[in-house]
Amino acid sequence: MKTSLLLLSLTISFLSFSQALQNIESVEYDHENSRFLVSNSNSIIAMDQPTLELSFFGDGAAGFGMEVMNNTLFAISNGIKGYDLSTEEEVMSLSIPGSGFLNGMASDGVNRLWVTDFSNGRIYEIDVTDLDNPTSEMVVANTGSTPNGIVYDETNDRLVFVNWGGSADIKAVNLQTYQVSTLTGTSLGNCDGIDNDAADNYFVSSWSPLRISKFNSDFSGTPETIEAPGISNPADICYAKEIDTLAIPNSGNNTVTFVGFENPLSVRDRSDDRFQFGTIGNPITNQSYFQFTTTTHTQVALSILDESGKTVVTLIEGMRSPGEYKVLLNGVELATGIYFAQLRIGNDSSTKKIIVP
Repeated sequence: MKTSLLLLSLTISFLSFSQALQNIESVEYDHENSRFLVSNSNSIIAMDQPTLELSFFGDGAAGFGMEVMNNTLFAISNGIKGYDLSTEEEVMSLSIPGSGFLNGMASDGVNRLWVTDFSNGRIYEIDVTDLDNPTSEMVVANTGSTPNGIVYDETNDRLVFVNWGGSADIKAVNLQTYQVSTLTGTSLGNCDGIDNDAADNYFVSSWSPLRISKFNSDFSGTPETIEAPGISNPADICYAKEIDTLAIPNSGNNTVTFVGFENPLSVRDRSDDRFQFGTIGNPITNQSYFQFTTTTHTQVALSILDESGKTVVTLIEGMRSPGEYKVLLNGVELATGIYFAQLRIGNDSSTKKIIVP
C-alpha cells in the first residue's frame, strides 16, 4: 500500500549544493533555530528551514547518529560529543571503553541517550544530566542482531531499533527490564534508520529495497511504502514532528530528501465517523483546535487528561445541538508533555493523543 504526500523532495535545489555534502549519514531537526543539522564527514552542516541555505555548524563533527535535546546537539564522533545549539561550541565529550562501531542514537528528551553498537550488538545508555560528568552503561550486552537506527517510544517506555542484514527484524528494549523482544519480522534488507511521528507511526529506511516504510504503532498489518524521488541508500532518518516533515539523508548520493505530511493526528486519526473528531495542529500551538460533529441534540463533554488519566481541564460540558464544532486551544495553558483529548457524546467516547512541545 502506498501513501499520498503533500510535499516531495526539492530535487532541483539539492543539485545546486550536493557537492557541499560529503559522507552524510544522519539528520536532526533543531526546532528552536528552524534548521536541519546534517552529519557531514568531519563536520556538521546546518540547513536553514525553509530556505535550505547551507552553513557550517561551528567546528562540530558528526560521523553517525545525532540527537537534539535541551539546547544541545549530541553526536557520535570518536565517542559522544555535545554541542550547544546557541553557541555551536563543544560542551561535552564522552568516550565509551570497549565499544565498537557506535551508530544509531535516541533520546528521551530529558537526560538520557541510547546508542547502538553495530559491530558488538550492544546498546549503551548515557546519562547527560551533568554535561561536565556524563556517564555511560551497557544496558544490552547482546541484541542477537546487528543494531542500527534506534528511537525512544515514550508511550510504551521502550526503545525500538532496526537491524542490518537480510529480512531484518524490528526489535524493542523494555526500559524497565532491558529485555529485548522482536516486534515484527520484515522482508526488508539492511535497515538503517527509524523515527516516529506524533501518532506513533514508525518510519524505517532500508537499502534493499531502497525504500521508506511506514509501520503503524503496534507494527501490525502491511507497512505502507512512502514514495519519494532521489532515495539512495537512505540512512539515519528524522521525523520533525513540529513541521510534520520526514528528512531522509541519502548516503548513496549525498543529498537530503524532504517529505511533507499532513498532520498525522489531525487528518489520519479520525477512526470514529460518528464524531469526526480531530485535532488540528499537533503538537499543540496557540492556533490549534479540536473539531467534532454531533448528529443529535445530546450531552457533550470535551476534556484534556494527563498521562495518568486525570482531568487537567474541561473545555466543554453540557447539551449541544446537532452541528460541527471547533474548540480553540488559544489561552489554554498546559505544561510540556503528552496529554489525551477525550470527547464524550452521549454514551460514546473517543480519545486522541496530543503533544505540548
